[in-house]
This record gives sequence, structure tokens and C-alpha cells, in this order.
Amino acid sequence: MRKWTAMAIAGILVGGFVLAGLPAQAGTYSPRIDAREAYQQARIYQGLNSGQITPREFNRLERQQARIRAAEARMKADGRLTRRERARLHQMLNNSSRSIYCAKHNNRGFR
Repeated sequence: MRKWTAMAIAGILVGGFVLAGLPAQAGTYSPRIDAREAYQQARIYQGLNSGQITPREFNRLERQQARIRAAEARMKADGRLTRRERARLHQMLNNSSRSIYCAKHNNRGFR
């Protein structure tokens, strides 16, 4: 019986330490932003593979995505992502999405 009690106490302590570490990470959790970045990256590669996006347009769009990732890293550096910072990232992603759309629909990449 003592063995089970000791194991239960150890489990509770370990669980407490794990949960204590979560608030530090919770402020930088951004699944919607990460999903949008991944989706836009897929759109860029799809456009390149289909011929809708030229290599020059591809490089420009990739630099734009890199700037967004760098801005996100700077915003998360202090351990939290504020509402204003999230809004700014979404605005940057909206602009990027528009650039991808324009590059894919300008008929320059079709061979």
C-alpha cells in the first residue's frame, strides 16, 4: 500500500512541475498563425510547380514569408504574443496572401 501512495505522490509532483511550465509557453501559442503560414507556403510551392509563379516571383514571395517568420520570432521573444501583435501578424499574412494571389493570376508564369 505504501508503494502505491509514494507513486501517487510522485505522479502528482511531476504533473505539477509539468503544469507549472505551461504558462510560460501559453503566451506564445499561435496555431492559427502557424496554420496560415503553412498554407501560404503550400500555395507558393503549388504555384511554382504548376508554372503559375515564375522563379523570380517565387523568390520575392519566399523573402516575404521569411520577413513574417522573423517578425513573429521577434514578437514572441519576450514570452508572450499580445493581441496587437497577433493582429499585426494577421495583417502581414493578409498582405502576403494577396501577393500570392496576384502572382498566381497575372498570367506571367504560364508557359
